[in-house]
Amino acid sequence: MSTEPRTVTLPTLDHGDVTMPEPSWCRGHDDHRPDTYRVDLDHKGVEHTLSHLGEPLLRAFLGQAPFASRPEHRTIGLYVEQGSYARTLNDAASLYDLAATFEAHADRLRELADQLATILDGGGQ
Repeated sequence: MSTEPRTVTLPTLDHGDVTMPEPSWCRGHDDHRPDTYRVDLDHKGVEHTLSHLGEPLLRAFLGQAPFASRPEHRTIGLYVEQGSYARTLNDAASLYDLAATFEAHADRLRELADQLATILDGGGQ
C-alpha cells in the first residue's frame, strides 16, 4: 500500500488539466465535467440522507473546494441541506414520532461533526 498522498487530475475549461490532492474521504469524481472551471472543482464525501417516514429532511456530506473564490469554502466542512418536508401533524403521537426522528438525526449530525473534527485535527486526510 502506497504512503504517497492520493492525487486526482481533472480537466478544466480555464486551466487545462489540474492535479490536486484527493482526501481519503472523497468519493471520487465520476460526475466531473470537462467544461468545469477550476474554481468549481470540489471534493465530496459520502452523502447521508436523513429522512422521516421515507421523506428527506436533511442531507449532509463532507465537502471541500480547494480553488474556491471564497476562502471559507477552501477548507473542509460539512455541507448540510434542509429538505422540503412540510406536513400538518394532527395528533400528539405523530409529533412525538417526528421529534424522535429529529433526535436520532441530531445524533447522526454529531457523529459527522466528530468525523470532521478528527479530519481537521489531522487524524484523517
